[in-house]
Amino acid sequence: MKTLAEMDYSVLQQCMHCGICLPTCPTYLETKEERNSPRGRIALMRAVADEELDITKAFGDEMYYCLGCLACTTACPAGVNYAELFETARADVEKKGVLASPKRDAIRWFALRLIFTRPRLLRAMGRMLWLWQASGAQMAFRKLKLTRLLPANLRQLEPQAPTVLAKFSHQLIKPVEKPASVKRRVAVLTGCVQDLVFADVNRATVDVLLANGCEVHTPPVQPCCGSLHAHNGDTDTAGELARRQLDLFDPFVFDAIISNAGGCGSHLRHYDHLLAEDPVYAARAAEWSRKLKDISEYLVEIGFRKPTGAATASTEVTYHESCHLCHGQKVSKQPREILNAIPGVKLSECAEATMCCGSAGIYNITQPETSGWLQERKLGHLRATGAEVVATANPGCHLQIANGFAQSGEKTTVVHPVVLLAQAYRNETGAAR
Repeated sequence: MKTLAEMDYSVLQQCMHCGICLPTCPTYLETKEERNSPRGRIALMRAVADEELDITKAFGDEMYYCLGCLACTTACPAGVNYAELFETARADVEKKGVLASPKRDAIRWFALRLIFTRPRLLRAMGRMLWLWQASGAQMAFRKLKLTRLLPANLRQLEPQAPTVLAKFSHQLIKPVEKPASVKRRVAVLTGCVQDLVFADVNRATVDVLLANGCEVHTPPVQPCCGSLHAHNGDTDTAGELARRQLDLFDPFVFDAIISNAGGCGSHLRHYDHLLAEDPVYAARAAEWSRKLKDISEYLVEIGFRKPTGAATASTEVTYHESCHLCHGQKVSKQPREILNAIPGVKLSECAEATMCCGSAGIYNITQPETSGWLQERKLGHLRATGAEVVATANPGCHLQIANGFAQSGEKTTVVHPVVLLAQAYRNETGAAR
């Protein structure tokens, strides 16, 4: 990947410094500091490219203070490619090593190079976490207040540990599943966190595709898409993981490749850019990007069948938009079309539906104060709707919002839109899976 100094200079020149992005930027809203805004960061990046500014720790801290929510790209009248600038700047920071420390380097190696490059190892760790939770050990650990023995940062994170499901995606979904009448052939990506914590969302995704005449291919062992790596400056590993995906899925044989996680989908759509200079994979990556679809987007595109059954009894639902689904992929109205098509669902819009909830990958770990502020802001808007159910289409948002409600002792349910649609289809015949 090219550095800021090597990239197409016109990308750095796109920003007109008009300031329309400012009200949409969560970090600028928090601090009102120019350097914490998109145009402020772009000015810093341009100064680096012009060799007027060195890449320092302060520059690195600023790049990692940004959530990468891409709300600025929706507001921007000049069409600034902030995603490319953001990932290039973070890659430069990592190459320079200005934020390096033994602890940080060890965590990055463990997470980015070890765990999230080996799906079987990730599942093994997920299985251990499930045993810890299902056996009651976690509950006893908390009741005995042994969490006080953990290091301060782990003690803060422990309550946010996601609940791992008993069965992962490959235990719920066959490699190939066919409807009674095949109209289309698609592949489904099961993700990493999604695979361990929200395998039911993957099952629901396959169910709604089957209900709409799609033959569904879901390889049981899938590599990470690389979004976590690309967003954290490790573009080499992101490229390697993209090649593994393209080796596993031949995009030329499918009508579409389906993602149901907003954050993953935003990165998956750009394999063409990531591998543009790879002579072996460039053509396949271009086809992949052309066919990569979010599940809501694809269902609307093919004219999905409206269910006649209800998901549950009459339910008031509000919708939180994943940043990388609405700003990164520009998929905003389609999830609402799905929710509005489900009998019994009453959709209530919440204020600032497109504002980040503070999850942003691992931002809730690296920047807990800003993340917590955004989480409370989001929960306040969701509560104001009075809805019993919050629909959202990204595992990070799902966990962030669910954790916020749980910590407040509230019973509000968080669910992916396709889970409600799958329930509605299932209730047409009363069949239970």
